[in-house]
Amino acid sequence: MKRIIAVAIFIVLYNSVFAQSDRHDLYFNKLATQWDEAVPLGNGILGALVWQKADHLRFSLDRADLWDMRPMKGLHRKEFSYQWVIDQVNKKDYKPVQQLLDGPYDQEPAPSKIPGGALELNTKDWGAVTSVHLSLKNALCEVTWANGTKMETFVAANKPFGWFKFQNLQGEFNPQLIAPKYQGQVKISGDPVGGDDLSRLGYKQGTIKRNGNSVTYHQEGWNGFSYDIAVQWKKIDKTTIEGVWSISSQYPEQKPVKKAIEIVQQTVPKSFDADLSAHSSWWKDFWSKSALQVPDPLLEKQWYLEQYKFGSLARPDAPPISLQGVWTADNGRLPPWKGDFHHDLNTQLSYWPAYSGNHLDLAMGYINHLEQNKANYKRYTKLYFNSKGLAVPGVTTLDGTEMGGWIQYALSPTVSSWLAQHYYLQWRYSMDRTFLKNKAYPWLQQTAVFLENISVKDDQGHRKLKISSSPEINDNDLSAWFLQNTNYDLALMKSTFKIAAELAGELGLKKEAAHWAKIFAEFDDYALTSKEELMFSPTLAYNQSHRHFSHMMAIHPLGLIKWEDGPRAQSIIKNSIALLDSIGPDYWCGYSYAWLANMKARAKDGNGAAKDLQIFARAFCSINSFHLNGDQTKSGLSKFHYRPFTLEGNFAFAAGLQEMLLQSYAGFIDIMPAVPEEWKNLSFENLRTEGAFLISAKKVDGEIAEVKIISEKRNTTSLKLPFKAYAIASNKGFMVKNGPDGFLKLSGEPGGILILKIK
Repeated sequence: MKRIIAVAIFIVLYNSVFAQSDRHDLYFNKLATQWDEAVPLGNGILGALVWQKADHLRFSLDRADLWDMRPMKGLHRKEFSYQWVIDQVNKKDYKPVQQLLDGPYDQEPAPSKIPGGALELNTKDWGAVTSVHLSLKNALCEVTWANGTKMETFVAANKPFGWFKFQNLQGEFNPQLIAPKYQGQVKISGDPVGGDDLSRLGYKQGTIKRNGNSVTYHQEGWNGFSYDIAVQWKKIDKTTIEGVWSISSQYPEQKPVKKAIEIVQQTVPKSFDADLSAHSSWWKDFWSKSALQVPDPLLEKQWYLEQYKFGSLARPDAPPISLQGVWTADNGRLPPWKGDFHHDLNTQLSYWPAYSGNHLDLAMGYINHLEQNKANYKRYTKLYFNSKGLAVPGVTTLDGTEMGGWIQYALSPTVSSWLAQHYYLQWRYSMDRTFLKNKAYPWLQQTAVFLENISVKDDQGHRKLKISSSPEINDNDLSAWFLQNTNYDLALMKSTFKIAAELAGELGLKKEAAHWAKIFAEFDDYALTSKEELMFSPTLAYNQSHRHFSHMMAIHPLGLIKWEDGPRAQSIIKNSIALLDSIGPDYWCGYSYAWLANMKARAKDGNGAAKDLQIFARAFCSINSFHLNGDQTKSGLSKFHYRPFTLEGNFAFAAGLQEMLLQSYAGFIDIMPAVPEEWKNLSFENLRTEGAFLISAKKVDGEIAEVKIISEKRNTTSLKLPFKAYAIASNKGFMVKNGPDGFLKLSGEPGGILILKIK
């Protein structure tokens, strides 16, 4: 009876927790005074940062497709060739490679993501800010001042504009559009981390025009590209103003989009409240997709803030999440690393939480971007590798064009393999056969064709690359190339052929499946030390603190070495993680801690995973939750103390907490496989597993009390029983059979619901 009462009380508390998300919101008693601490708003294509610059309220306005797309000067020359690089490596004459293929990225300001502009309002006479609130529930920012003025603002969730409303206004309303400084003296040049001065782009300064209650800004960019910002407002009564802003971009030879001025003119006659209602409905649906409650307030709040940012950045029809998404640096400079698409870690980590977090629809923006740029990738594959099949540059522009950089990674031959895993995850978590046939397998097939074509066999008959690398080990000099497969490249190649064989088999393509399986079998085992620790390569052990755990890709995210495989796999996983920890975090970034938490969760180490997530949230994030890469506490958690804002660490954090609560990569559903023992009461709702199942579970007084499983498609799975004894509380559309010891075999119909409770 006590257990029944405890469960009942917990369910009531659980439901009340998820009815409100106020405790996860951002609250401040003043506005931030720098852009990377600002309140973030966005809808995947448009973004705003709300902060204070001197005596002005400032909205930093951004649009995801604002790009200077000029070709990287000096990159595309006759030496732009994989074979030429191989020859230079073999000759041990690497300086020409650095000068011709690495150098342009550092030396040239573009191609690059560029900022939009800013909207400012003089608030000097309003007194001090008394409160700032970002409501996650409906992505609404509210600010109040000492004189009673109140502002509300949001970026419409599914429309190309933002709204603002000011109440209790005193005096004139006179907003100003502020253009980025595209003209002026160049003081900073050749700094890809901090960002070059915008004036290096050489644009003619744009024009700002006022016309009554509207202001417009038109900016010409490179080669016919242009963008426009427009803001218009109306007076509701003597002290209330409502207004709308938008940004539009135009590229030559592309279909014109509606101009920003047209958008605001059509929108401003409507009402702030009506669009807020539609906007709030979108966010209500977003928050209904998944939820969790854990007894660590820091981790729980950070997870909700990461979900909020994902909902602000990801859309099926918007560009994927780049380094800074729609929050490009507003400091008069280009964004860190040009704000580009880094496919050697950054874009991949940004989508990790989408799958088990039940946001497959938003993750399709990543896939759609890759599909749209496929022809450009094939051009690059032929040009650089002189090969058929599909390779993707590791550092790209908006349309997928290569930008150079440290070419071991910027032009790595296994980039399309890591991207292929995201096609696979989208298939496994959705079980969408149309997607499998039309997108997932074609990508895997073309990637496999490419890798088969450029790889060779060594004296032992093992397949290898002629030169191999491991991001970003030994940076960009000759020693960063290895003549044997690194564990990074090896894991990605093995993953490609393994998945290609599986998907071909799923589609009934027996010949292709057999061929890919044959190629898979030609790869050697991973390089290990005598202590069964994963190495960078057969000639280099993990011997340095490094931010990128590239040598451990086989453990996570690829899952080729699984804890569930038995004692030897467990030894490799434990020993490799222990080595990471023992060498220490001197040169880790925030994302390193988040990634390590995912690996520790795979190793069923809940305490270790929670500790690394706590460090990330406490030491590597700005007050607004942005991942700043360096240790902001300067407490020995990293020797990096800088603060370039990038997003991948935020989303790797969210994935890490989800990984602690639910796993399905090993072929069965594992409920709460890696939670700290002291976490006695926790729950999650509608996390997704491979096979297209939605799982909810509650733990009460240290024991899992209830599990709910929804079958989205007709499919089978196994459940590792989280109870010693259970009862079926409800069953609609499931066949339940006892499997091997401690497992249930489940067959679900579409829409099937099964509820199991502790007995």
